[in-house]
Amino acid sequence: MIECRKVAKGKGKGELIVSSEPISFLGGVNPETGEIIDPNHELKGEIIKDKVLFIPGGKGSTVGSYVIFQMMKNNTAPKAIICLSAEPIIATGAIMSDIPLVDSPAETKDLTNGTLVEVDGTNGTIEIL
Repeated sequence: MIECRKVAKGKGKGELIVSSEPISFLGGVNPETGEIIDPNHELKGEIIKDKVLFIPGGKGSTVGSYVIFQMMKNNTAPKAIICLSAEPIIATGAIMSDIPLVDSPAETKDLTNGTLVEVDGTNGTIEIL
């Protein structure tokens, strides 16, 4: 069990998709498909729908919160989000969309692409399954 800071309540389980780069949801993610479309992002072409997204944090416009909300409405959002440091754009988007979000994980070495995890935003934990 990896301890984290609680940001948005709920539980989400899925395969990790990991990036060392922050993501701008406005213009960087297609809310219709969940595909990373930022041509300069290391995850370009990857789909975050139904995954657990692990990123350093978000960047860009506050409208990114509404893109996350639109992804939830379109059923293209990640099941949960883990950030090294969740800034207000990601936090607001996750809270309004009921997407579990934690940040500041105590340990990250086992959080690698493809690992199955459950994020508990209510208790502030990540469990590797």
